[in-house]
Amino acid sequence: MTAPSTFGLSSEARNLHWLLTNLVEEVPGLLSVAVVSSDGLLLLSSDPGLPHARTSSRGGTPTAEAQARQEGRPGGPRGSSGDLASIVSGVGSLTIGAAKLMDFGGVKHTMVAMDEGSLFVMSISDGSLLGVHGSADCDMSVVAYHMALFVGRAGHVLTPELRSELRKSLEAASAGSAR
Repeated sequence: MTAPSTFGLSSEARNLHWLLTNLVEEVPGLLSVAVVSSDGLLLLSSDPGLPHARTSSRGGTPTAEAQARQEGRPGGPRGSSGDLASIVSGVGSLTIGAAKLMDFGGVKHTMVAMDEGSLFVMSISDGSLLGVHGSADCDMSVVAYHMALFVGRAGHVLTPELRSELRKSLEAASAGSAR
């Protein structure tokens, strides 16, 4: 997680951290995950910049992100959760604009399949988005299912107050790591 310590956070913020950790650990092939506010700010993410290899809670198998790092490939877009947040925000904005032009209603999810991986973006609530960067061998249906579970569980708690708390937590964590 970008903010490794959840000490001092509200129970809702701790639950959201737990949900994101669970998503990363339960779905094989995920490289990075980000929750982005409607204004494009990173609220919560897996942390591709961790110096140690994270392992799954299921038997100590390295996550796709750790495996990619061991093979010399980047763990996420340019290795930065901020970069993933920018991509998710841009894709979200583009698809919302397209849906308005086509007059087909709101965007529920977007998937971009690439040669070496996939990008999944799903609406959470009030314009917030969940973005997942997966390896080429991740099962898209499993990713979509677990993203929908996350959105269903997180959507009702992602209030403006919680978004503000998460943002402050990220800022404090980045200020602490810059020292």
